[in-house]
Amino acid sequence: MKILFATTNPAKIRKYAEKLKENNIEILTIKDIGINLKPAETGKNAIENAYIKAKAYFDKTKIITIGMDNNLYIEGIPEEKQPGTHVRRVNGKELNDDEMIEYYSNLVNEYGGKLTAKWIYGMVIYDGKKVKQYSWSKGHFYFVDKPCEKRNPGYPLDSISVMPECNKYFVELTEEDRNKDKENYTEDDVIDFIVSNV
Repeated sequence: MKILFATTNPAKIRKYAEKLKENNIEILTIKDIGINLKPAETGKNAIENAYIKAKAYFDKTKIITIGMDNNLYIEGIPEEKQPGTHVRRVNGKELNDDEMIEYYSNLVNEYGGKLTAKWIYGMVIYDGKKVKQYSWSKGHFYFVDKPCEKRNPGYPLDSISVMPECNKYFVELTEEDRNKDKENYTEDDVIDFIVSNV
């Protein structure tokens, strides 16, 4: 079975494609189909924005579509500076990976050099009739103002995110390190959601 993942983020696709293939589900990308829509992400949260993306691409292609979005909340900064649903869009500009690292490390520096943060994720599968949704969060980590040299294309903030249990940047974590974070969701939960709803 083929499904469309409505994202241009290569890291998101890599994260799930291999495990879905083991379940006989092939991920098509926006690049594969040669259509790059720009649906207005006007939702109030990650689920609403994920639905907007999934519906826009399904309506255009008639292929079952996964939409995904994430919100970011950082403790200790004022409400007007919270990224929320606009993690990449700052002052009306869409930031690339390097610009994101620079912007957020400067923001963290402005408020003391180390800030606790939380991601809230939303995923929607849309087939033209039914909407299936799933949400999860990743907290229990902090941002620092000194970026790691290593990069994770598509997930730039992994270069300023540190896991307290092992005091390592996300971009440097091994599988063993990730298993130390008991509060973290497992990728298998997301895979199960997709497999059982397509």
